[in-house]
Amino acid sequence: MTEEEFDAFYAGAFPRLVGQLYAMTGDRAEAQDVVQEAFVRAWDKRRALLAGEAPEAWVRTAAMRLAVSRWRRARRWLELVRHSPPPEPVPGPTPDHTALVEALRGLSEAQRTAVVLHHLCDLSVERIAAETNVPPGTVKARLSRGRDALAKRLAEASSPKDTGRREGSHVR
Repeated sequence: MTEEEFDAFYAGAFPRLVGQLYAMTGDRAEAQDVVQEAFVRAWDKRRALLAGEAPEAWVRTAAMRLAVSRWRRARRWLELVRHSPPPEPVPGPTPDHTALVEALRGLSEAQRTAVVLHHLCDLSVERIAAETNVPPGTVKARLSRGRDALAKRLAEASSPKDTGRREGSHVR
């Protein structure tokens, strides 16, 4: 089957096959998917399909098998889900975590990268220098400045907000 013949075969058979598979699956999108996949497989066998008597029957059979395979996979997945306990709830971020993330956001990108790579990823100064293409002295400076800024921001976040009133003062 030449490319032109296959194109003509596809154009004529695709709508019919989708209609047939839709009737079998009850899902138009699923029918389109399996028929399309069957045609992809048919493309690789187009010479043999030309020699055969019913290329449309071959594509229909391939599409039906694909649909059945998808049903079986979905059924196995449902069985697995039914027999699996529900996942444990994941607690939300703690106030300390939220404050740390907010404080990290306030750092420059270079400082934040150095602090995260060193303290969270446990990379050495030399490794950070290699990954960021800067001298080790620059990494050390970024770490120092980043830690200072981070400490200041975290201290500000943990201190009570001054509302403008002091204890014991009265507004008259």
